[in-house]
Amino acid sequence: MRKVELQGASSPENELTLATNPSAIPNGIAGLDLVSGPVGKPSRHESAIQHVTGAARYVDDLIEPANGLFAAVIRSPIARGTITRMDLEPVRKSPGVVCVLTVDDVLGHTDIGPVFPGDPIMTSTEVKFFGQCLAVVAATSELAARRAAQAAILEFEREEPLLDAREAVASQQLVRPSHVMTMGDVDSALASSHQVLEAMQEVGGQEHFYLEGQVSLAMPTEDGGMLVYTSSQHPSEVQKLVAEVLALPLNRVTVDMRRMGGGFGGKESQAAQWACLAALLASKTGRAVKLRLPRQDDMIMTGKRHPFANSYRIGIDEAGRITAADIEVIGNCGNSPDLSDAIVDRAMFHADNAYFLGNARIAGHRAFSNQVSHTAYRGFGGPQGMMIIERAMDDIARAVGKDPLDIRKLNLYGTEQSEPERTLTPYHQTVEFNYLPQLIEQLETSSDYRARRVAIRQFNQHSPILKRGLALTPVKFGISFTLQHLNQAGALIHIYTDGSIQVNHGGTEMGQGLHTKVGQIVAQTLGVELERIVVTATRTDKVPNTSPTAASSGTDLNGKAAQNAALTLRQRLVEFLAAEKTVSPEAIRFENGRVSWGGSEDMSFAELVQAAYVGRVSLSATGYYRTPKIWYDRTNARGRPFFYFALGAAVSEVVVDTLTGEYRVTRVDILHDVGRSINPAIDRGQIEGGFIQGMGWLTTEELVWHADGRLLSNNPATYKIPAIGDTPPVFNVALFEHENDEATVYNSKAVGEPPFMLAISVWSALRDAISSLSDYRLSPDLDTPATPERVLKAVMAVQAQCAQNGMTGGAV
Repeated sequence: MRKVELQGASSPENELTLATNPSAIPNGIAGLDLVSGPVGKPSRHESAIQHVTGAARYVDDLIEPANGLFAAVIRSPIARGTITRMDLEPVRKSPGVVCVLTVDDVLGHTDIGPVFPGDPIMTSTEVKFFGQCLAVVAATSELAARRAAQAAILEFEREEPLLDAREAVASQQLVRPSHVMTMGDVDSALASSHQVLEAMQEVGGQEHFYLEGQVSLAMPTEDGGMLVYTSSQHPSEVQKLVAEVLALPLNRVTVDMRRMGGGFGGKESQAAQWACLAALLASKTGRAVKLRLPRQDDMIMTGKRHPFANSYRIGIDEAGRITAADIEVIGNCGNSPDLSDAIVDRAMFHADNAYFLGNARIAGHRAFSNQVSHTAYRGFGGPQGMMIIERAMDDIARAVGKDPLDIRKLNLYGTEQSEPERTLTPYHQTVEFNYLPQLIEQLETSSDYRARRVAIRQFNQHSPILKRGLALTPVKFGISFTLQHLNQAGALIHIYTDGSIQVNHGGTEMGQGLHTKVGQIVAQTLGVELERIVVTATRTDKVPNTSPTAASSGTDLNGKAAQNAALTLRQRLVEFLAAEKTVSPEAIRFENGRVSWGGSEDMSFAELVQAAYVGRVSLSATGYYRTPKIWYDRTNARGRPFFYFALGAAVSEVVVDTLTGEYRVTRVDILHDVGRSINPAIDRGQIEGGFIQGMGWLTTEELVWHADGRLLSNNPATYKIPAIGDTPPVFNVALFEHENDEATVYNSKAVGEPPFMLAISVWSALRDAISSLSDYRLSPDLDTPATPERVLKAVMAVQAQCAQNGMTGGAV
């Protein structure tokens, strides 16, 4: 949903100013108290107790309606081919079966592609990936439905699947056209460079592995509509697609989403299919239907983080400063577009990461493969794009004989004050408010980077088997949906006559603390205690036409919309009280659940609300917000796709056993920029969790596909996510003290995705340890995930090259 093509968005003008400009805040509510109140305090997650006690209700925990049915999916056992026979009569005759549907039973749309067509809800002809949905069955129990699904008689004309992304690009088998961004004269700059380096890189995908799998419960309503409970990051899209599949207007479909047990992007677009199938069965039978994918089916049938095949040609000067960069990123998109157009674009946007490239050409390709359609995942392509330039930084350092940190610092974007000529990205957005140099210097000092570097070199010289590695890598991550119209949000607030407050907004809660932060924002704006606020389930009949909770924008958008609704209510209360007490609106203050004016006079918030109700003041308001300043002209590949950049850096230290390839991450130091933190406890949790998840992506989480297109790593026994034992024993996290210079909600910054990419420092540290075998003269090839097998292979390659060239060093 973060597609970059912004139709009619050639100018950043004509943006809303309410709540983005302090001067636009109505009289009587400027200068809100930011000293007291919940914003900036480490409040616990609003559902923390329910989570740890098991009282939190997810879709599968809801009390099932009487006569409810359970659904199971009949899926393809091949990756590519044509269906020659699909006999479902044995399924219909299975015990407990009530209904069996195929694509021919769909009254409305049969393609549920979120942006572009290509995602059939079921297929009865062509098969494009292993596990593709062929039919769906509903039965009186979950076990009966699953057993019945196994009874289908299926025959196919098989074809050889296409699984290699580079091969797909070579044969021009793409799900969407390629895109190129350019700046300067790349070819001439490469030709005149002191040295040109080249490399290729394979970046593996990643399974979302959310604790709660894909699940939906659909219930027919008395007016012929549908109520859907679903674990989705995008309820409005589920509403739209269910309506289209059932041939209903959107106002007949309501989607309710209280919480998810994790999403990470896997439920941004791909939760919709299971909701649509459940709704189809519910519509056909007139009974409630639940569809929950078993874990193995979930892993087989839903998309992953896109694997990428990257390459670069980079010119440098004698010091190691980049003079030209020719970068190619290829996303393995699977069998359909899904969100891949925007994901590959974001990989291109972040192929520079924190570095000024000068003359640059960045090409992005969207390769077709006979795999499940890959989809959104934390970072949305940004991490895969960053990997290629971070590899280049290490390679340049080895080529010129310098510490990789010095090369990174040498190539950082400049600041508007000191180096304005070095602030332009390859997509022609100026990097404003760049304090990465300051942040890196602070982390370099606090982590004792230089002293540890000396100690590690000495250790490696005297340790024949174990080698230690150290790396500091930065992150510059753009914040905004690059599809412009998604940068909007709505909210609804009710104040009841006892002073309690109910908030509803368009964002979804998946454990990241969005509802907690929104509650804090509303409480701060109205000057009440956080305990007075209840944030209710996200529902399409309360706040319509919502954007997905993604792009790290949940708080930026929904928090601002909720703040605007609260400002409206506060202004009404101020005007009422000012008239009642004959005081100036500017004299009225809201703080700690009390309202004061004229020095010693005050009343409780609840008393004011009761008086306002008697005075016939509306105590319900909507709020709306849209992100200012952003635009992008895709035809000319230039614009300002991001409102601001989130920044951060991490230092990771590892120790590698060169006999086995096994390794440990022994210490991590993080300094991350969250602007003015709304909730430091939740922000720290996001940073820690994002880092560990990123570390898993780059080290242990290996997707293995059979040559016939089957996913072999399809269960927890064959796919290893990080465990508590993988957490670094020394794990220091600090928040960078600097408010957002852009007018975000309370000058905070997004924190969902950016910390994920801090884990690149672990991969870079592994390369550093392996490079020590050559006395840091060789830069090893190390594709990801950097499993012990890949690490050992890289060790052996460096040792062989050292022996071939007569090189010694690092106790080879």
